[in-house]
Order: sequence, then structure tokens, then C-alpha cells
Amino acid sequence: MPGDPSEPPAKDLRTLIPEYADLARETTLLNPEPGDPGVRESSLGGGLLWPADEPWPYCAQEDHWTYGADWGDHTPVVPGAVPMVPILQLFARDVPGLEFPEGKDLLQLVWCALIHDQGPGPVVPRLYWRNEAEVVAGGLLSEIPEAGEGEYDEDNMPEPSTVAPSTEEDFPSSLDLPEGMWETWEPRLRSATGDSAGPPDANIIGTKVGGWPAWTQPARWPDCEAGHRMEHLLTITGDIQLGDCGGVYFFHCRRCPGLPWHWRFDCH
Repeated sequence: MPGDPSEPPAKDLRTLIPEYADLARETTLLNPEPGDPGVRESSLGGGLLWPADEPWPYCAQEDHWTYGADWGDHTPVVPGAVPMVPILQLFARDVPGLEFPEGKDLLQLVWCALIHDQGPGPVVPRLYWRNEAEVVAGGLLSEIPEAGEGEYDEDNMPEPSTVAPSTEEDFPSSLDLPEGMWETWEPRLRSATGDSAGPPDANIIGTKVGGWPAWTQPARWPDCEAGHRMEHLLTITGDIQLGDCGGVYFFHCRRCPGLPWHWRFDCH
């Protein structure tokens, strides 16, 4: 959904401030709905089409933990190495707006569902680009391991959901506007409408591919090792209780070999 509904509608801003229209980017909203997706379907939190010859990833970081049965005492429980959990699977046929690497048509994302003290956020993600036909031809992993009872932080696990992608026009949040831009727009907007409003915010908040990040804290775009600012790949938010309802944002650099990627986490 759009940001603050009290802000001027994006269509009016496009007319009154043409520069704002130039910032629009196409995004694919995933619109997840609880369900029982199969491994040959795009999904959030569903089963993954995983190659039989590739071991399932585990997280063995010493700093990961979750709370015990009594949330009130905040006593950390360290379970050791735990299987990562499926987060997202996207087939190219469902997200035509996403540019896959050559020869790939499947994107998969897993992360650790525990809390981590090192670095921001509760997740240690891993992202994979695959070819669906090659995975199927080589056979599938017969069983995805799961952690024992109490060894996951349920807030960091999405409910298995099917997705119904739709394409929308997305705009940057006010946190991503170029420095000084609003100061030049505000007098023009006030002169045209007679109102004094805050910076425009027609940024779409939700789990999506492409478009702009839905930051809740100041924007922190990563750079790749070559110094290029990475592009927004996808956002996971709204459909999962991360921290106090922030988001996890993934970025990649299409200018560098190997398609390097990075991630950011923020919360309210």
C-alpha cells in the first residue's frame, strides 16, 4: 500500500512536479496469501526446489540465539547449528520485471530464523540463482531438515504463502529523495494547491521485487566492492514480524561479474 495517505496523491505530484515523475520505478508486488505452495511454485515461506546434490544450508554462528519459554526473563538459548529456513522462491515466469542472470530462471532466498548479535537484524541470508530445468533433471533433495522445537524465533519465519504478483508504479520514500529536492518542490506545491504539506511519500510498503526500498530508518544503500551503488532487488516486509515490524532489503550489482549482492535490515 502507499505510504502516508494524507500526502498528496502521486498522480497530482506528477503533474505539479514533473521531476517527481522521473523518479518512478516499476515494482512487482508479490501479494502473498497463506496457502500450501508446491516446490514448483513461487512462494513466500514455502518449499524450495532444492538440488539433491547440494546440502541444505545451516547457520552455525556462535552469536545466534532465541528466547526461552519465558519471554519475560530474556534468557538467551543458544541451540548451535540450525537449518536455515525457506523465505522466498521466485520463478522468472511469475516476475517478468525481474532481470535474471543469463541461463537462470529461479531465485531462492533462505535465512537463519534466530536472533544475531553481530550486525543489524535477525537474519543471515543466502541468495541463490538457479536454472529450474537443471535442478529438476539432477533430482531434488528428498527432505529439507528442520530445527527442533523452540530452536527458531517464530517472528523471523513467514507463514507458507502463495503469491499473486502484480505490477505497480513505485516512488522513493521521503528518506530517499535527493538532498535539497523537497526544499525546491515545496514552494511550487504550496503555490499550486494552497496547502503546506510534508515531503511526498508514494512509496509502496510491502514484499516486492524492484522499485524502491520501503525504509523505516534513514536510507543505507550498499556499494559493491568496486564502488558501484547497488540496485534494489527485493524487499521482505509486512508479511513477517521482523524485530518491531521493519524490513529486510536486498540489493545487487548488475555491473560486476558474479552479480554480487548485499542486504540491509531496519526497524521502527
